[in-house]
Amino acid sequence: MTDPDLIIVGSGPAGMAAASVAAKAGARVLLLDEQPRPGGQIYRNIGVNRDRLGWLGKDYTAGSELVDDLDHPNIHCEFGATVWRTDPGPTVCWSQNGQSQVTSAPYLLLASGAQERPVPFPGWTLPGVMPAGAAQILMKTSTLLPRDAILAGSGPLLYLVAAQMIDAGTPPKALVETQTRTMAIRSARHLPRAAFALPLFLKGLGLLHKIRKHRIPRFTGSTAFRAETGNDGTIQFSFESSGKAHHLECGLLLTHQGVVPSTHMTRAAGIAHEWNATQGCFHPTSDFWGRTDQPGLYVAGDGAGIAGAEAAAIAGRLAARDILLQLRLISADTRDQTSASNRGALWRALAIRPFLDAAYSPPDAFRSPPNETVVCRCEEITAGELRAAAAEGATGYRHIKTATRAGMGPCQGRMCDLTVRGILSAYKTAAHITPPRARNPVKPISLGELAALVPEPETKP
Repeated sequence: MTDPDLIIVGSGPAGMAAASVAAKAGARVLLLDEQPRPGGQIYRNIGVNRDRLGWLGKDYTAGSELVDDLDHPNIHCEFGATVWRTDPGPTVCWSQNGQSQVTSAPYLLLASGAQERPVPFPGWTLPGVMPAGAAQILMKTSTLLPRDAILAGSGPLLYLVAAQMIDAGTPPKALVETQTRTMAIRSARHLPRAAFALPLFLKGLGLLHKIRKHRIPRFTGSTAFRAETGNDGTIQFSFESSGKAHHLECGLLLTHQGVVPSTHMTRAAGIAHEWNATQGCFHPTSDFWGRTDQPGLYVAGDGAGIAGAEAAAIAGRLAARDILLQLRLISADTRDQTSASNRGALWRALAIRPFLDAAYSPPDAFRSPPNETVVCRCEEITAGELRAAAAEGATGYRHIKTATRAGMGPCQGRMCDLTVRGILSAYKTAAHITPPRARNPVKPISLGELAALVPEPETKP
């Protein structure tokens, strides 16, 4: 597609919903995503799986309608397309099939989604220890089911994955949960507001009922995680719960401590970010419509703040309508009137967030793990090395990178950024530790792709 009106990066709920709204109103949309098919993480591979894999649940198949809406003449989708740079204009540089190219448009919507919060503890880098979300990706893309697995951590995703494993006939051996009675008491004050999101609340209770019905052992208030490899290749998982030491054996250990916005692209674009103390992460600063402080740049979905799939789709629609207004394809009255119902739906979808954030807050043991824990997996830097550097004065990201190389590997800090912040919080308040500026390219590309860069075609007068 030449001369799009809107470029959307990410084909999750926010990106797909925004593309549909914009295209139906007459805007020419270019949708870029590095995955081979649309759906994002929550609806990954739904176009292929919609008539099978029923154990993934009806919430997964609900994404079919969003995928179907992409079949519109005004929407041009490029999959397997890695966006590695954004510049004023807005302009994006993206690579596909070994060749990079540059595309500009009046408006750019970044719907980059979320990533799992790292769960560092001694042994988390061992083979067979992986994030629960990564296991879910395998379930959706390759129909590979976790077997002989333990789920460890906290958050609604643990219950969802456990229920899906039960329905698929490979139930987890146990749930080792970190939430405590104190967290439950603290979250109770948010229950009146959470009642406005009653369907989501009841869904969670239904997942817990299924887990109890199948008598899956549950350990709550768990601490002191440690994983080791046994002589037979199994994972020896130890932890403490209710004042007792426990030792379990499994073939697969799936960990989870919630998700956080994926901000590398928004930080590289120069968008302002703010600290969310409740969720313990940074997110880009934007208004109700997703507008940022950078001209022409919008954000929507979990990449703008964790709120879930329903809220992400609504945010995508709201951002698209404001962009349509700026493109003069609709009036302000039309934007506001067509968004009225979305306002109420968004408020209800967000009503449960304070409860969830309080009930499943990540423990300090994962924000700032023991000294022997590898924090930066790329450079193999331990928590002890980071603390030693901080004690010598490296209490900022730039200093800690210079002293230890933490965050300088291929993932560019995606897997260690929050843990480094947690360790540095002993020397500075987390909110006052400026997030590092993500450097372009935000995704690895080859020199050949740079050399084969296709320039943007000149617009004829």
